Amino acid sequence: MPMRKLATAALLWAALSSTSHAAPADEALRVLEAWTEAFAASDVDRIVGLYAPDALFMGTGSRSVVTQASAIRTYFERALLTDRPRSAPISDRFVVVLGDEAVLVTGLNTSNGVRDGTPYANPGRVTFVIAKRDDGWKIVHMHRSAMPN
Repeated sequence: MPMRKLATAALLWAALSSTSHAAPADEALRVLEAWTEAFAASDVDRIVGLYAPDALFMGTGSRSVVTQASAIRTYFERALLTDRPRSAPISDRFVVVLGDEAVLVTGLNTSNGVRDGTPYANPGRVTFVIAKRDDGWKIVHMHRSAMPN
């Protein structure tokens, strides 16, 4: 009987530890998946909620480094609430785990939309730094630039 309890406890511990303590890369990629989904849904509240309050942000249309959450919201209100439907899938991504609480993800993406009834695609390069904060994993830095010709 004690052996059965020990085996059950070990299985329970293994199941809980594998689901509640995912590796930093997995956590960061979950944030990026949520970002991609929020972008495609034009969900400004959800996408802004993925950023840390002190995040540094440089979108394709940014003329300077954005350092305030309110300015990130303004950027996405302009970007996501026009030219719908939209999407920005990230491909050819590379992940570098910087530590237990920080991950760098860089890759290529294409911002797609429909402007005046005509579809368009804007290929670019994107970099995210995603870090563990008190309220979970958050984007602490994002930079996107258009693909050079």
